[in-house]
Amino acid sequence: MSSENKKSSVAALTLAAIGIVYGDIGTSPLYTLRAIFDDEHGLPLTTPNILGVISLIFWALTIIVSLKYVTLVLRADNRGEGGIMALMALATNSVTKHSRWHFPLLVIGVLGATMFYGDSVITPAISVLGAIEGLEVAAPGMSHYVVPLAVVVLVVLYSVQRHGTAGIGRFFGPVMLVWFLALAVMGIINIIEAPVILNALNPYYALRFMLENKLLAFVALGAVVLAITGAEALYADMGHFGRKPIRMAWFMIAFPALVLNYLGQGGLLIMQPDAVENPFFHQLGTWSVIPLVILSTMAAVIASQATISGTYSMTKQAIALGLLPRMRILHTSASEIGQIYIPVVNWLQLAVVLIAVIGFGSSDELAGAYGIAVTATMMATTILTFFVTRYRFRLPLAVCLGATGFFLVIDIMLFASTTLKLFHGGWFPLLLGTILLTLMLTWKRGRELVFENLEKHAIPLEAFMESLFVAPPARVPGTALFLRGESDGVPHALLHNLSHNKVLHERVVFLTVHIREEPWVPAQEQVEVVELGHNCFQVNVQYGFKDEPDIPGILHQCAGLGLPFEMMETSFFIARQTVVSTPGRGMAPWREHVFAMLSRNARAAADYYQIPPNRVIELGTQVEI
Repeated sequence: MSSENKKSSVAALTLAAIGIVYGDIGTSPLYTLRAIFDDEHGLPLTTPNILGVISLIFWALTIIVSLKYVTLVLRADNRGEGGIMALMALATNSVTKHSRWHFPLLVIGVLGATMFYGDSVITPAISVLGAIEGLEVAAPGMSHYVVPLAVVVLVVLYSVQRHGTAGIGRFFGPVMLVWFLALAVMGIINIIEAPVILNALNPYYALRFMLENKLLAFVALGAVVLAITGAEALYADMGHFGRKPIRMAWFMIAFPALVLNYLGQGGLLIMQPDAVENPFFHQLGTWSVIPLVILSTMAAVIASQATISGTYSMTKQAIALGLLPRMRILHTSASEIGQIYIPVVNWLQLAVVLIAVIGFGSSDELAGAYGIAVTATMMATTILTFFVTRYRFRLPLAVCLGATGFFLVIDIMLFASTTLKLFHGGWFPLLLGTILLTLMLTWKRGRELVFENLEKHAIPLEAFMESLFVAPPARVPGTALFLRGESDGVPHALLHNLSHNKVLHERVVFLTVHIREEPWVPAQEQVEVVELGHNCFQVNVQYGFKDEPDIPGILHQCAGLGLPFEMMETSFFIARQTVVSTPGRGMAPWREHVFAMLSRNARAAADYYQIPPNRVIELGTQVEI
């Protein structure tokens, strides 16, 4: 690729990153200062306090986002992929499965992921509410319409998800670029009016604010966290854009615009303390409120879209890693494999988002719920990063502790400050996280129990094949393909077929899918064919947790390895497992019933692996756990 093409590609990716990666953090100025100086906190609106708060925000953006995420965490990629799931897979893969750290790292990663789900519920609710609340500034009598309008916007947003974002996605970058330019311009105008606010760039004011206000400052810190919400998206979207475009978009556009706007809002509050009711929409006067409401609503929808798409991607990874049951996944773009839609997740998320909007009623009330989810995910990311740098990159212990320990202290302090809001909304993401954590660990443990049961009763395949062909059954034309689990011996579907039909196909293929703890497996490494004799074969398939399962595609690759398939002459035999709870074994009875319910409602293996339904024969089998 020529240098001109490379530059244009990086520029295009940088523009796209502005829209998708920074939508969440970019809409934080809508509600952050309003939440910090909320009457409930009791923080006096004085010039020293304003300087201290803006200084805290500036240094939070600098230390947490610029240093921790953009500089350090972006280095801990899993074959180019980022996000808490990719990091968890990298961390657990860095230690042996029998290590004392393996299960704790798994739990920390899953906990961080569940907090991301909580974040992805609150982001659409607080962003859309924060944008539409600008109407209260333009016309106080319209306050009763904020929640209904927010509900309408969100219902429309989730209803169009099935069509994908291929059509409107190209506008995300330009719209957010306009948004950030507007933030910067408004900030500069107000800085010129009150240049004293530039003192906030000095960390002295942040330290003085913390020392003078003590408990009040600690409480305010829980709201300062709102300024860095969305930082996790930097890392989660690394696989889509790469490090360079994400870093360029941050340092060239998002970071300067956010800093200028927060400084401008601080200057506005020094000059006009009455503007504290909603500083964002007071920045340019009454004439600008309606245009800002329109622009901020568009920005909020884009921020929401980014977290919705992130939830789909996270769910797909969780399914591949064995943390959630198979679900129906639809592709919304013929060219972009990453653009997916999961109906169950979409409607469940909408239901919870609407509960949050209607139940909390305002962005101020949701602010307490937001911080705790964000800081919990940040702590999980920092801990996992330590294990990756120590055991994967094998850096000296002192370097690893120094690099991550500094950030962990800050994360713990921020998390502790948000727990003060536990009974004022903080319980909401914790409840969501607890439910999801329970479901994920129950599903993972349930699958382990199923595999243990199958392994215990498994008939070794090699020995069975030898005995079978001592007095071989009748062979019939065609190919029979049996899906076979990693721990299975002879597939139950083969035993049932021999028992009931007394025949064996002319060619028999056993296919086993292995999921590696890495995002992608190169096509040339995905398929292995092993000849078993008597025209029987074992096909081993290797997928990463972000690869798209596609059995017909795998069979097409087999042709290059000397095992061609004719789809119309191939029958796929699949055992449909019915899980039966057995008292006194495995998990607690209620967890076993939950697992059995999830198993019954899981997407069929044939559908998940894209096997043509008219070529599938399902045979039932019961498994006790």
